[in-house]
Amino acid sequence: MTKYGKKILEIVSSSRSHMTAEEIFEALRQTYPAVVLATVYNNLNRLWQEDLIRKVSVEGMPDRYDHIKRHDHLVCKGCGKLVDIDLGDLTAQLEKQAGMAILSYDLKLTYLCEDCQKKMKRKGM
Repeated sequence: MTKYGKKILEIVSSSRSHMTAEEIFEALRQTYPAVVLATVYNNLNRLWQEDLIRKVSVEGMPDRYDHIKRHDHLVCKGCGKLVDIDLGDLTAQLEKQAGMAILSYDLKLTYLCEDCQKKMKRKGM
């Protein structure tokens, strides 16, 4: 793993904010000012392919990156805000229902965050 890969893994693993590649790029520039965005994308892809980080994709939003520890996400339908939620490991239940081994899953529950609910109330919806 390159020095950039190690530092990116450290940034993603210690973050609680589901950072975008651009946010990771800005954080990495604090240590390596000459780094370019393509290097960040290449390392994020490699770390994701090696199952060292999670990529969280939400339609209409940039991909975000997260630590690998088993957890699920609440995704606000209004603004795209991501919040961690721990529902436990559902693999055994899913395998029983599917009748086959499940390699992994990524559960995203959709909701409206408090801010978006307030906006809707103000608009009279």
